[in-house]
Amino acid sequence: MDTSEMAHYMVDLFLSAVHVRKNGNLPTSEDFNPSLNPDNVRISLKFIKVEFKSMRIDGMKLDSSPRPQSTLNQSAAAQSSFSRGSKKLLDEIFVGIDRDVEHIRDKLVEDQKKLDVVSIVGMGGLGKTTLATKVFNDAYVKHHFHVRVWVTVSQTYDKRGVLTQILESIRGQLHLEKANDSRLRELVHKNLMGKRYLIVIDDIWHIQTWDNLKVFFPHDNTGSRILLTSRQTEVAMHANSDGLIHHLGYLNKEKGWELLCQKVFQGRDCPEWSIKVGMQIVENCQGLPLALVVIAGVLAKHAWGKKFWKEIAERTSSYIVGGQNGCLETLGLSYSHLPEHLRECFLYLGGFTEDYMFQVERLIWLWVAEGFIQKDGNISLEDIAEGYLMDLIDRNLVIVADRSKSNGGVKACKVHDLIRELCLEKAKEEGFILETEKLILSPQFSNGITPTYKLVRVFINEESINPYFPYPTTQNLRTILCFLNIKYSGNAIVNGSFVLLRVLDLQNRRRIQFSEDMKLLVHLRHLAIRIKSEGFPSSICNLWNLQTLIYITAYRRSVVLPGNISDLVNLRHLLGHKNNVFVFPLTEKPMNLQTISSLELGNGVGDCLKCFPYIKKLRCHTYLETEYDFKSLNYLVKLKLIGNFETSVDRITFPTSLKTLTLERCGLPWSEMSIIQSLPNLQVLKLHSWAFNGSCWNTDGQEFPQLIKVLEYNAIEGSCWDTDGQKFQQLKFLRLEGLDLKTWKAYSASFPCLKQLEIIGCHILEEIPFEIGDIPTLELIQIRGCRKCVDESARRIEEEQHDFGNYNLKIHII
Repeated sequence: MDTSEMAHYMVDLFLSAVHVRKNGNLPTSEDFNPSLNPDNVRISLKFIKVEFKSMRIDGMKLDSSPRPQSTLNQSAAAQSSFSRGSKKLLDEIFVGIDRDVEHIRDKLVEDQKKLDVVSIVGMGGLGKTTLATKVFNDAYVKHHFHVRVWVTVSQTYDKRGVLTQILESIRGQLHLEKANDSRLRELVHKNLMGKRYLIVIDDIWHIQTWDNLKVFFPHDNTGSRILLTSRQTEVAMHANSDGLIHHLGYLNKEKGWELLCQKVFQGRDCPEWSIKVGMQIVENCQGLPLALVVIAGVLAKHAWGKKFWKEIAERTSSYIVGGQNGCLETLGLSYSHLPEHLRECFLYLGGFTEDYMFQVERLIWLWVAEGFIQKDGNISLEDIAEGYLMDLIDRNLVIVADRSKSNGGVKACKVHDLIRELCLEKAKEEGFILETEKLILSPQFSNGITPTYKLVRVFINEESINPYFPYPTTQNLRTILCFLNIKYSGNAIVNGSFVLLRVLDLQNRRRIQFSEDMKLLVHLRHLAIRIKSEGFPSSICNLWNLQTLIYITAYRRSVVLPGNISDLVNLRHLLGHKNNVFVFPLTEKPMNLQTISSLELGNGVGDCLKCFPYIKKLRCHTYLETEYDFKSLNYLVKLKLIGNFETSVDRITFPTSLKTLTLERCGLPWSEMSIIQSLPNLQVLKLHSWAFNGSCWNTDGQEFPQLIKVLEYNAIEGSCWDTDGQKFQQLKFLRLEGLDLKTWKAYSASFPCLKQLEIIGCHILEEIPFEIGDIPTLELIQIRGCRKCVDESARRIEEEQHDFGNYNLKIHII
């Protein structure tokens, strides 16, 4: 809301003026006024308050959250007309989905009497309706079901309309105008009772809609089925969490080309010249069937025009975006259905470069710094933000690009190019301003079009952008993210009066000389820089709003932090280069840090750790023969402890909150394993080179209650590992890497939940225990860099399991 933004702008500007006067350093811009006084600010806020109240009185009609039902209905009605038109584009396009059809058909006709629900889920334009149509019209499906009904629901649920559709599908055109809803429901139930029916419910958006619909269908053990299509995973899960949820993916290049040819040439041979340029068009459409069909509609009018095809290949993206029946209108339905709290998070994705791979952790920190995440009880902002991201993934607007092998969590994600275009279009429409590419070169900030208090975010994606920001009236600039490795002057930030910056991310640029004037950027919450100087600038500690600091320097391994580092009272995440280690001063003032990428523990270890009572993720380097006591860190869930080969650690104690533990070069006696074994929440254990000292590890009787990953890289000295008596109750992923392990004795009962086993670089291992194959949950054994006898033992396990009818176990040998 503009009024709210204006209020924030006035308060932040006043705070900046106070901070500037206190530090005695003024920006060079003539537009920044450091003499704002409290009286003027109070008058401005009073005016804003009056305006805000008048807006509320005027219109309960204008209340933006939630939107009035009449507005929802009008927008849904307008969109549904396009939705019907766009679905016609995909009619009779059955390329590349034969296996999908077989999979769903087999599930629908399987021998189960109980009513079952099968779902097809995917983003708009992937062809969910097309796939459901082919299944619906399959010859065996027609033969199997006595009654088949197709119902289209869309965003606006009309109970009477749905009941009418069902009845007319069964009995043809009926005159039902005089029948009330109760009578219609009775007729539906009567016509379905005792029959094996298939109901396709196409384009369902709401959980509440399903709850209303499901009562219409009788449960009389006739083998009936319901097939849903939806963009919302949560709807499918709610309908039947145990049933088949078929996630529809993108077409590969071959299938995309087949689809394009079918629509353009309609069975005729394609000219040879069209193949290369056509493949480029297919690649531009990124596997989205609806995009391909839209472009095919353009090409079909010029099927034999080589020059026109080349032009389309160069401008494919604009045809998809700008066509009257283009894809963005279809994809826009997903956006209009987003709750308010997700919209800013979604639009933000559009500012990043095409095919950008979002690291989930970093994206979450940016969302928090931008102020998109609203506090909810005692839940951390980062956890709330992760929930927001999972919601966008469930809505098929964000694609999972990488998952953790140990726990399946999402590590990286991305958005389809068309989704990015949608973000940019909606950002312009809704005033969520994203300055990208070359827009920064125009004097747009002060041209009267954009209000001075309207937040501006700059994403620098183009080499030609001027990094010195020549237009100084930019006090409303909140964000600068740079994706280029080009020269940059730190003074440009302050000289441009960017005093209200919240996010400044320059880590992808060449190392810059840190400007002392940057201490004026008191509103900074996220700072990522690559610095030339060796020493850590103490003026950074004046930025008391900082939540995330990514500080990269290549000059020395150790980064000694200044004595006033604890002044950063809001700092939650401190990261450096992988070779940088932070050295903290001893201080009695505790910090709110949750993440430290690398910390040097020297003298006064206990006092140092007491400075981080809220730490969750910590990587430490140790150099002393002493005791390391982490048990007071009650929030710690992930710890990596790295020693050296010259000294060994006497003893380590851990908090019960710990879930992930990595030990390397610690030289612990094996008797200390009992301490690790006793950790009640441990899920991940990685033992690297010389983590323990000794040739024998006797683990008889030890249990790891929730262990998910164990034993990496030369962690154990000795040639025999016998797991008799051990039971890894929750172990799902096991990797043995670089171990001097010759004989491994294991039993299926030792790993009752194991899903994946990886053996990497175990050069003297003789074989994999046969009993491993008897683990009922085991899905994959992967072997790399081992002796031939290990490979052969894996093959024997596979053959034996096949003899028993177990074809779920896969063997990958690299």
